[in-house]
Amino acid sequence: MTHRPAVFAALLGLTRAGSAIGDFWVQSDFCARVKGASDDHPVTYEDPATKEKTIHGTADGRKACLHHCLTYTATQAIVAGAGARALGIRVHPAAAAAALALSFGTHYAADRRVPGKGLLERIATKTGKGGFYKLADFGINGALQLDSAWHHGWETLAALIATTKSTTR
Repeated sequence: MTHRPAVFAALLGLTRAGSAIGDFWVQSDFCARVKGASDDHPVTYEDPATKEKTIHGTADGRKACLHHCLTYTATQAIVAGAGARALGIRVHPAAAAAALALSFGTHYAADRRVPGKGLLERIATKTGKGGFYKLADFGINGALQLDSAWHHGWETLAALIATTKSTTR
């Protein structure tokens, strides 16, 4: 017999932990800085070890965001998979794949933050949160907060999807 609320809570906690690890520990400095680069808004990256400066446009921004989202999603898969196994939860492979695909796609959409064109900035502006999105003072970073809320919402839906057809041992 499956205890769906408990399985959902466990999977949500595991994917949330995997998300934080993937976003803040696994993501490289290069990806974090370059993933929003575009030809209209190039990013100059200075390698912390060599101090070499390179300029990056749209193609590099897309590659950096893709690389980040792949490592982010892989981290979620590893953390959620290992945790589910330790807890005796069997997640249906198709449900796991759908949940991870949703996480990957929504993460890429949010993290490809081209100034003035990024999805989160456009949504924030249209909903009256544009000022908060741009806030970077008083110990608050509005873009990071809205990004986090976006990811948490989608992770919740992904955990619901992953719970579909799950069983416990």
